[in-house]
Amino acid sequence: MFHLIRYFSVASFIGITLVIIALSYLYKEISMVSLVAHESRSNAALTQTFSNSLWLKHSNFVKQASGLDKNAIEKLPGLKLLDADVRQMMRGLNVVKVKLYSLNGNTVYSTESKQIGADKSESKGFLSAKNGKSASELTFRNQFYSLEGIVSDRNLIASYIPVIQRENDGVEAVFELYSDVTDLIISLEESQTRLVTGVFAILALLYGFLYFIVHRAAIIMREQEKQKLQHAEEIHHQAHHDSLTGLANRKMFTDKLEEAIKRSKRFDKPFAVMFFDLDRFKLINDSLGHDVGDQLLCVASKRIASAIRETDSVFRMGGDEFTVIAESLNSPDDAAIIANRIIRNMSQPIQLESHELIVTTSIGIAIFPKDDNSIEQIIKDADAAMYRAKELGRNQFQFYTDDMNARSLERLAIENDLRKALKNKEFELFYQPKANSNGRDIVGMEALLRWRHPERGLMTPDKFLSYLEDTGLIIPVGEWVIEKACQDIRRWIDEGNQAMRVSVNLSSAQFRSDLLVSKIARILKETEIEPQYLELELTESMLVENTLSVIEILQQLKQIGVYISIDDFGTGYSSLNYLKSFPIDYIKIDRSFIKDLENSEKDAAITSAIATLAHSLNMQVVAEGVENEQQMEYLRSQGCQQVQGYLIGKPMPIQQLKEMMAKNAAIELDRSPITKK
Repeated sequence: MFHLIRYFSVASFIGITLVIIALSYLYKEISMVSLVAHESRSNAALTQTFSNSLWLKHSNFVKQASGLDKNAIEKLPGLKLLDADVRQMMRGLNVVKVKLYSLNGNTVYSTESKQIGADKSESKGFLSAKNGKSASELTFRNQFYSLEGIVSDRNLIASYIPVIQRENDGVEAVFELYSDVTDLIISLEESQTRLVTGVFAILALLYGFLYFIVHRAAIIMREQEKQKLQHAEEIHHQAHHDSLTGLANRKMFTDKLEEAIKRSKRFDKPFAVMFFDLDRFKLINDSLGHDVGDQLLCVASKRIASAIRETDSVFRMGGDEFTVIAESLNSPDDAAIIANRIIRNMSQPIQLESHELIVTTSIGIAIFPKDDNSIEQIIKDADAAMYRAKELGRNQFQFYTDDMNARSLERLAIENDLRKALKNKEFELFYQPKANSNGRDIVGMEALLRWRHPERGLMTPDKFLSYLEDTGLIIPVGEWVIEKACQDIRRWIDEGNQAMRVSVNLSSAQFRSDLLVSKIARILKETEIEPQYLELELTESMLVENTLSVIEILQQLKQIGVYISIDDFGTGYSSLNYLKSFPIDYIKIDRSFIKDLENSEKDAAITSAIATLAHSLNMQVVAEGVENEQQMEYLRSQGCQQVQGYLIGKPMPIQQLKEMMAKNAAIELDRSPITKK
């Protein structure tokens, strides 16, 4: 920073000093020149007076003494008369000494007698006066012989004045007069002191005024510089840190990773890169809103930071993705310890507003060095390991292995293909029939999504549903499923088939969407489908958070007229509270309780309990995964109204379902007694 006050003070001091010195010198020079000029004029006037009054009387003496020595001159009778007249004329004046020179430079008279007879022919003053031009000079004498005697420390002006009797006559002699100007010099110096003091005071006031201005300017400049630095720091911080959590961002991560690689190579110490996100964060964000999601990210960032070592660094890469660089590892076990701490910290309940959440994380770990030491590959390896941790059940960590890269590439390929699938009309709906448990009549069907991949062939949702959720495509694809199912119902009815209810699975993101109700109402209106022919299947996990919001959405759906069912009941957060509070029409017993029904007393007991519970709440029961007659018989005995499974029919295209139902109808007709007659 430019030190304005320091430079101003130094420059002002130098400036004031130079001004005072220059002013003092200039004033003194001007005063001295003026003083010398004034005294020269005064001495010239005295000389003229002498010339007018005494020259005629003493000119012969000067001529007589012109070539004589001191002794001879002193013997001349005119010396005493000249001395008396000179002293008489000079009385009362500031002239303290007088000399008279003949034209040959001989001192014919001096008030200091010992100087009589001295040769001054080489003196510049004498020569100037001899040539008709007066000359004066200021001099200081420690001791000086004056008219009054010897005096000391005097300032004198010596003037050589030509003696001219008449204007047109030449110079006849040279007069030298010494004027005492000591008092004038003292007065001049006092004036000089007063002037300098006054000027100094003025300059001091000016300096004070300017100092105040400069000081204020310096403060402003410092503030501006401080603000500039703060602004630069803020810009740098914003460029390298996440605005929400305050953690270092992706750019800083890249820089730190480069430094970590260099240190690892220099000190031969491995380090780990951990890549992780929050399990099912999108569900929370979509369900409870972005404000809660942002609060969750802030809490998560603090918990992660508290789990790592002081030498480690944590970064937010974007969304709910975080990374940690853990340096100076003795072994991969050190990275595992850190990852376990993060998982343990994250799994603690989090209270946000009125919601208590339990959020887990899945962590992928890549260890440096390895064969490919590029930054891009390290990140890819850690990312691949993280997705492997998710595939294995989440809430855990996985170290990168070579086969994960193939999995990562496959996942990326599937995600890219999914983005094109909807536009290219690669999705299809299969329908699995639901039958009445008493007579096995088809009473409904469930729409199930299939993806006819151009290269991989027909794919079931378990192969790509998680990718739809991760990419956010679950909402447009889910909307397409509802619309397509309603269109198929419309066509089914238009072709003369008996109208049946079709159930469609809703994703959590769809259910929490503000546009869900309006979209379903629009689709029903456009396809001219009666609302009772559409059934929406929800999972238990979608109902346990934000109960008031769930009730509001369900009530709006019921006002439209659609049916609501709970899918996979018993595998999630089963609660009597939401069963009694929510307007639910069906409970679907999960297939996990049905598959060993005939062999497992526990499964049978759970199935019976669910059926009894549903009946007591005036709800109907649907059993999934029915594959044999024993299961069918038990479910029938428990009052299960509908069944679904391979015993009734596997998922199939709607045209195939029509053919199956027509075939079954023909068989029943053939068995009819009326037909046999």
